[in-house]
Amino acid sequence: MSEHEHTPGQRYDVVVVGGGAAGLSAALVLGRSRRRTLVVDAGEPRNAPAAHMQGYLSRDGMDPAAFLAEGRREIAAYGVEWTAGRVTEAASDGADGFVVTLDGGRTVHARRLVVTTGLVDGLPAIEGVAERWGKDVLHCPYCHGWEVRDQAFGVIAHPVMGAHQALMVSQWSDDVTLFLHTAAPLSPQDRARVAAAGITVVTGEVSGLVVEEDRLTGVRLADGRVVERAVLFAGTLLSPRDGLLTALGATTEETPFGPFVAVDATGRTSVPGVWAAGNAVGPAEQVINAASGGYRAGTAINGELILTDLDRKAASASRRG
Repeated sequence: MSEHEHTPGQRYDVVVVGGGAAGLSAALVLGRSRRRTLVVDAGEPRNAPAAHMQGYLSRDGMDPAAFLAEGRREIAAYGVEWTAGRVTEAASDGADGFVVTLDGGRTVHARRLVVTTGLVDGLPAIEGVAERWGKDVLHCPYCHGWEVRDQAFGVIAHPVMGAHQALMVSQWSDDVTLFLHTAAPLSPQDRARVAAAGITVVTGEVSGLVVEEDRLTGVRLADGRVVERAVLFAGTLLSPRDGLLTALGATTEETPFGPFVAVDATGRTSVPGVWAAGNAVGPAEQVINAASGGYRAGTAINGELILTDLDRKAASASRRG
């Protein structure tokens, strides 16, 4: 799809910030609702390292890049505009909309905003993890567990969730080793669950991975020990890309994974006229959930705009009468 050029001050019903599953889904329903919509896409999908996405009904195993390309093709059919770029600022226009500034200095006007900017995974500072991320170093068993089932799993204990990930992945393999690394000792309840699952616990800090012929073969500890493993699950520290939302004054709430912007069931934030969806508002929004969140936001925005416009027409008619 070719990039659309915009003139300063161009007006839209809705500007969608972020062109992943959530943003494209919101744009699709808005386009079908005959809303003039612009999607601004920085091109930084969270699942970019993955060769396939799983768990999306009818799209299981699809290349994530192909999925996004198909989404852009679909929204274009309904007149939605898409541009590669980044929103650097959004501010109230003093009425009931927003002035949105894109990188390069372009500005557009939006009656409503949908922010779907996702999050950043902070990987454990272990040699080799970043290079193998999305290959044989994974984070989500629902996304990747079937593909690596019955192999020798390693799990780096999460600094917050402890043994939780190891307990979850034991559904996909009977051979699971939990590396405590720098995490706190397990609670009595976790120790009992780990024992019941047959999970081996290894103490000591992990220093790096052993990779042979472009595949993971082991986990190396600081004391020189190597534990043979074919797959490693590593939880991440999550940082939502919510700078645009917090700059607008959106309320955040604490979660076990840190603060995320608070939204209602439709994705409405505490800022009038601003919705958010996808990983920007929650850590567990897999692609199918993100798309659902975007859809809900799109329908809610369209409904609000319908009633807003009708109320204005009714008020104008009343004044004339």
